[in-house]
Amino acid sequence: MTTTPRAGIDRRRFLARAGAATASAVIAGPALRSALADSAVPLTPGTPDGLASVARLEALPGKKPLIKLSYRPPNYETPLEYFNDVLTPNDAFFVRYHLANIPEVSAAEWRLKIAGDAVERPAEYDLAALKNGFEQVELVAVCQCSGNRRGLSVPHVQGVEWGYGAMGNARWRGVRLKDVLAKSGVKKEALEVWLNGAETPIVDKTPDFVKSLPVWKALDENTIIAFEMNGQPLPHYNGFPARLIVAGWTGTYWTKHITNVDVNTKSLTNFWMAAAYRVPTGKFPLVDHFVSQENAASTPITEMVVNSVMTNVRDGQRIKSGKPATVKGIAWDGGYGIQVVEVSTDAGKSWRPATLGQDLGRFSFRPWSYSFTPPKPGTYPVMAKATNRIGASQTFVLNFNPAGYHNNVVQLVNLVAA
Repeated sequence: MTTTPRAGIDRRRFLARAGAATASAVIAGPALRSALADSAVPLTPGTPDGLASVARLEALPGKKPLIKLSYRPPNYETPLEYFNDVLTPNDAFFVRYHLANIPEVSAAEWRLKIAGDAVERPAEYDLAALKNGFEQVELVAVCQCSGNRRGLSVPHVQGVEWGYGAMGNARWRGVRLKDVLAKSGVKKEALEVWLNGAETPIVDKTPDFVKSLPVWKALDENTIIAFEMNGQPLPHYNGFPARLIVAGWTGTYWTKHITNVDVNTKSLTNFWMAAAYRVPTGKFPLVDHFVSQENAASTPITEMVVNSVMTNVRDGQRIKSGKPATVKGIAWDGGYGIQVVEVSTDAGKSWRPATLGQDLGRFSFRPWSYSFTPPKPGTYPVMAKATNRIGASQTFVLNFNPAGYHNNVVQLVNLVAA
């Protein structure tokens, strides 16, 4: 497959930047590599150098050692190795919180309240009533922090400096939010559904983390209240006893420890909707628009962009010339489905389709693999590029925005054949 002139220009710019970054790591980064080796923290290449001095491999209760980027609030990244499985293990699933006060929520005492000025019959459910009162459904879906790969922004931006691992893929079991709301009755004037969970701020001046959804997305059959994750109760740090799953959209809407669902006739205007989690209007191609929250300058982040990552190789890894080498990875998007993953082993001069693996549904990671035989010793720049079923592909040039969202730049890994 040949590249278009525009793609060729973007690819050259991409390779120039990637080459400079690689050279910097090789020539100027012995101290960084030493720090990584000493701490055994598998940080993503390209994240800020200073991250190595603060990041640690640390296990929260119920979790394997994850990459701790902050403790209060807890923000822990999944090491890349766990993405070799299409379903991310519960004990390796990333942890993301905005507020530092995270209570232990008792399943026996937990309640979900349905209210709002656009609800005809307010209701309250305990966990048993929720499980037994509605049809249970299962859905495999990617939960990805909106700021995943923020640490790779050039120039760097403020916020948690995530590498590749602020995401995970799980089989969620629960009940449809639309079924729960239908039992209470949704008025035709309903505009947004406001969502709140049990986490709270420590100081009064910090705004409570309350989000909203357009009513049409809340009533989508793939928006569910989940109480199981990969066949087990939700881990505490992933929202026990129940959380919202908004399949295809970024994790900011996936309310953990959900306690309140308010259906309203007006827009939510708090900090987390009016100021945070927004991108410049027109900056990214969107299918799903959150119209009631849009303005001329910015729009709420909604669906995930098409993306991929290599999971079994690392930059500088050695392979054998004349022997087959297999590169594996995953690809995903906002729910349109992965059409193809293409791999280049010659810096983008030519591309070949990878073999797609098991399809667990359009909201899931799609595994892929590609084998090639390096004919002679040397460095082989390997790139992988995913395209979804509506024709959207990854980019070679970062679509920069101040919050570091939607980073889907094609990954480059240099494999060294000897």
